[in-house]
Amino acid sequence: MSETTVAGVLAELAALEDPKARAVNERHGDDHGVNLGALRALAKRLKTQQELACRLWATGDSAARLLALLICRPKAFGRDELDAMLREARTPKVHDWLVNYVVKKNPHAEELRLAWSADPDPVVASAGWALTTERVAKKPEGLDLAGLLDVIEAELKDAPDRLQWAMNHCLAQIGIENAALRARAIDIGERLEVLKDYPTPPGCTSPFAPTWITEMVRRQQS
Repeated sequence: MSETTVAGVLAELAALEDPKARAVNERHGDDHGVNLGALRALAKRLKTQQELACRLWATGDSAARLLALLICRPKAFGRDELDAMLREARTPKVHDWLVNYVVKKNPHAEELRLAWSADPDPVVASAGWALTTERVAKKPEGLDLAGLLDVIEAELKDAPDRLQWAMNHCLAQIGIENAALRARAIDIGERLEVLKDYPTPPGCTSPFAPTWITEMVRRQQS
């Protein structure tokens, strides 16, 4: 892809900039003003273009990076590339899309899960926990779930926000998926009270683990 193509895409993104969308996004820590529906429509038109995706990522622009994550080939990235990208992805939406849309589909996901979970940077560690939650839900074989609960019990309460959110999700997922550990997961959540008072819109499930676990199990059994 030529630089003019990158410039053309950046111009399209600039034309999609919406002050209201930016105001909403900035409240969540994201520094762009492009409506995500419009961004997805643009990605659908561009289709998969790995080289263009890499060039868009290199611009450092958040909207361009989100678009890059939608048009890239997830399996084309090397382990070290993904590690570097995660450490550059400091806004929540770019970080989340990178983990969910790219890393989870990459053959290096398990290796990165182990490395990131032990990383001293809490934002990097949160990505490791997100990948662990994915394994709890889809491929728990080989995971020490009781050991994960030990770590969560010891560290969840005082973890920084992003890491706390990811660990709490893992706590809930263990309780939802594993009947033998469900009572312990609920007990940990009740004692630590993490996200107990989190404002939850009507019709949405609270992220407070005991409530989350109970509701999801109820849905599975109904």
